[in-house]
Amino acid sequence: MSGNDSIRKTLWVAFSLSIVCAVLVSGAVVLLQPVQEKNKALDRKLNILAAAGLLQEGVSVEDQFKNVQTRIVDLRTGKFADDALADGFDQRKAAKDPAQSDALTPEEDIAKVFRREHYSLVYLLKDAQGEIGKIVLPVRGYGLWSTLRGYIALEADANTVAGIGFYEHGETPGLGGEVDNPRWKAVWPGKQVYRDGEVKISLIKGTVDPAAETAAWQIDGLAGATLTSRGITNLVHFWLGESGFEPFLKNLRAGDA
Repeated sequence: MSGNDSIRKTLWVAFSLSIVCAVLVSGAVVLLQPVQEKNKALDRKLNILAAAGLLQEGVSVEDQFKNVQTRIVDLRTGKFADDALADGFDQRKAAKDPAQSDALTPEEDIAKVFRREHYSLVYLLKDAQGEIGKIVLPVRGYGLWSTLRGYIALEADANTVAGIGFYEHGETPGLGGEVDNPRWKAVWPGKQVYRDGEVKISLIKGTVDPAAETAAWQIDGLAGATLTSRGITNLVHFWLGESGFEPFLKNLRAGDA
């Protein structure tokens, strides 16, 4: 066999292998996509239940989620807008789409989200009588190294915190990464969001003095993670403020959502 024939054969084998591998990878992606979507939906439900303090070990997540009603809210009006969007609404994509979101000014954008989507998913947990027991809201904002994404849960009064949890972030382990620490998350339930009509809940430096007049609106700061702590305060203030869910929560309390 000549040298040229050997080179051509080698190139042909390499090309053939590349085609076969590409077909296999493409096929795997198509076949696994439904499984990935199902796992993603299950993980979302798990995080919503965990933020609300309702996740039970040993009980199917799907069964626990049966009492959760998923609704869509128009953030521009604070009203439900379930008919405005089709099934499969992707809020993360909507936030990047100029047709489905608004750019924020530096003064408005305290959480560094850059754009606020027109519509948001919200989750209403119903009690045995069918009344709203908890309200779970998606939140996000920039910390030290990353955008933290999670949920904050409120009691039916739309003011008392039921819990908080972050399912995605890139903060420093042992410092800002302490947002995942159950002990830190346990200080949130029972805290108050609003005072005299303004968002007052904030992370402070150090530990909250339970005897302080402002203790009900204060959260223990994350030791050694000042910027992450400030980022969490900012994202809570943004999403529970006038540019976020505050108009919706007011309408909900008034029975006018």
